Amino acid sequence: MLRRGENKKMAKMINKTLVLTYIYLLIYILLSSGVILYNKWVLSPKYFNFPLPITLTMIHMGFSGFVAFLLIRVFKVVSPVKMTFEIYVTCVVPISAFFASSLWFGNTAFLHISVAFIQMLKALMPVATFIMAVVCGTDKARCDLFLNMLLVSIGVVVSSYGEINLNIIGTVYQVVGIFAEALRLVLTQVLLQKKGLTLNPITSLYYIAPCSFVFLSLPWYVLEKPTIEVSQIQFNFWIFFSNALCALALNFSIFLVIGRTGAVTVRVAGVLKDWILIALSTVIFPESTITGLNIIGYAIALCGVVMYNYIKIKDVKAIQPITDSLPDRITKDWKEKRSSDGESPRGVELNDEEAPLITSRLSHIGRTQLGTHTAV
Repeated sequence: MLRRGENKKMAKMINKTLVLTYIYLLIYILLSSGVILYNKWVLSPKYFNFPLPITLTMIHMGFSGFVAFLLIRVFKVVSPVKMTFEIYVTCVVPISAFFASSLWFGNTAFLHISVAFIQMLKALMPVATFIMAVVCGTDKARCDLFLNMLLVSIGVVVSSYGEINLNIIGTVYQVVGIFAEALRLVLTQVLLQKKGLTLNPITSLYYIAPCSFVFLSLPWYVLEKPTIEVSQIQFNFWIFFSNALCALALNFSIFLVIGRTGAVTVRVAGVLKDWILIALSTVIFPESTITGLNIIGYAIALCGVVMYNYIKIKDVKAIQPITDSLPDRITKDWKEKRSSDGESPRGVELNDEEAPLITSRLSHIGRTQLGTHTAV
């Protein structure tokens, strides 16, 4: 009877955790899609008409840094990490620079190309990450990965050829932003992990957002400040506040999902989100049209992305063979908790609720797909 009671408790806990996991995935998909569509609406001259992508990005960074400061210094929700001047200069500054660049170029692309085409171009993210990882020495050039990268590239080229309103400037902006984001991801792995520094979502924003704000202020002063002075730019507080709040929530939801799921689930959610976003963008923005060649090219690229994800996940499992599925991990944690201190499973549930604020057990490989959507 006691054994049966324990099994029922474990089953209830697993079911509850799985439901929460799917809810978190849904929140991530909705927020990620919503932020991208919201940014497009704000920046587009056809809608809200605020064609200042650097200014919008600086609003996001300033708001995120301010909230992180309140949570750490005022409300003391989490403690700041031990950040030395040497670590800040050699790690945080370069990461912030490429983070700011990726957001700047990515948001600028909204002025020139459609959301659907931007998502198709984002299929290049594994290619960019692989190239940067090889250049930085964190990955080796392999034939199987090279063939996948070639397939993805061919798919993106076909999709671009089928784009009716192809804009070279917008395409270049988006591709440069993708490579800047890829370099940021690789640098995060190389610089922070080698120094043993772990940043949770709040401390990440606390250190990186203000530094990114400073970097963005330089191109803003040259490119957008004169435009603001000579033209009438409308500013609606509630529009920009809600937009920045959505971007901040997206950052937190990403870590929430990472803390709850594994690499496979994260990647599947990312692919699903891209398809949903492409479909929604054609409905919300009627000028965004998709051709048959667009779909064929994106499907080819997606096949390469799926194969790439499969190979990388196999690599992770080979290095970490004890990676458990979510239900197995919950059961294991529950049993360990019971045997160690005799507490009820409720304590484990509380630990799971705090997952976004502690170091995730997911490897850097699993973070890559989500990393591309942070604070867009």
